[in-house]
Amino acid sequence: MPQRPLRLFSLDASRTAALAVSAAALLLAACAGGPPARQGASVPRAPGKPMIDPSAGLEEISIQAMSLVGTPYRYGGNTPDSGFDCSGLVRYVVQRAANVSLPRTTEQMGQRGSSLDRSQVASGDLVFFNTTGRANSHVGIYVGQNRFVHAPATGGTVRLEDMGKSYWASRYNGARRVVAASNLPMMPAPAREAPSPAPAPAQEDDDPIAAFARQ
Repeated sequence: MPQRPLRLFSLDASRTAALAVSAAALLLAACAGGPPARQGASVPRAPGKPMIDPSAGLEEISIQAMSLVGTPYRYGGNTPDSGFDCSGLVRYVVQRAANVSLPRTTEQMGQRGSSLDRSQVASGDLVFFNTTGRANSHVGIYVGQNRFVHAPATGGTVRLEDMGKSYWASRYNGARRVVAASNLPMMPAPAREAPSPAPAPAQEDDDPIAAFARQ
């Protein structure tokens, strides 16, 4: 008789110990797993700053100009076969790409279209420079990334130029948009334009900067 209570006590103590061990194991397992991840707790990544390159929808003009890089300069020239001077190049490209007829001289071109602030200049716009001591004595076609295509001078070729160079930056006169994107033709203009008569020999070269072109 005195032995029974002792056995019951031992059995209860064993069960209590087993439950304690199980609870401890569950507690350790929960700590090892760490807290559950919260939905939407990740830090959003800051967006990168996009490069802004203005567009007026006139890229076809700049593409046509780029395709003529390497064409020889010729004073009075207005076709790829005969060569180009600066205004002849611009007139040919705008006629072919946009079916818009421009005057033959840089001075008259500088009176067409609308004037632009420097921040508004986009591919296909015309950029003007003072290279002879008179305003708008030289013209080129802006093609983006601060560059323009032009026919520089005798002995040179049509080429891509950086407007950031000190020579051009100090002579920059402004820019004009002579074609509206809504006026671009649905079909390409004829590939060739009839050459215009050569200017009189006494006429002053519209851009005598051959020394700079050969640098």
